[in-house]
Amino acid sequence: MIIDPHVHAYPTSDDSEMVLEQIVERALKIGLDAVCITDHDSLAIRERARDYSEQSGFPIFVGAEVFTYEGDILVFGLDKLPSRRVHADYLLDLVEENRGIAISAHPFRTNNRGMGDAARRHRLHGIEVFNGSTDIINNFKAAIMAEEMGLPFLGASDAHRVEALGKFSTWFPDGIRNERDLINAIKQGNVYPVRLTAKGFEKINRRIIESA
Repeated sequence: MIIDPHVHAYPTSDDSEMVLEQIVERALKIGLDAVCITDHDSLAIRERARDYSEQSGFPIFVGAEVFTYEGDILVFGLDKLPSRRVHADYLLDLVEENRGIAISAHPFRTNNRGMGDAARRHRLHGIEVFNGSTDIINNFKAAIMAEEMGLPFLGASDAHRVEALGKFSTWFPDGIRNERDLINAIKQGNVYPVRLTAKGFEKINRRIIESA
């Protein structure tokens, strides 16, 4: 099952140019099996996403991209987010209490929103190694860090426009039925990054990483 775990929807991410209907239409066209809507510091789309998922028959999971003082962290499993900007450790405590997961998003992106090497000091469950809105050199820095930390590699588009959806995604070989399955698969490390090619999705293996 191939899922894009980092997607922004309008209007709950006001910098996105696509609504849920466009996201699902594009996802089906390129062969995604599900998407995760991870709006900036917001879970407001959750009810709408649940309703549209039921209506369309296409799985939509909702997390959030939370901007902590240390950088952006993708979280799943929370019913409520902090009402103000917090440090990463505070957010990760909430995640732990709710049996969720926390993933460092685009850690080496050069816009002061990635955690960078500070990610090494925190209790994360995965690293967004391949981010579709980050240059390849900084993605490979994330790959090296994830390898050194022994954390799962995830791929994600970070799409704000339909044509960017699925550029990188994540393969869940055992399939995902609900958010709890998603959380458990990442905790267990049973995930693999993939990239979208003209022939469909291709697993990003170690040879590709080492040759870049």
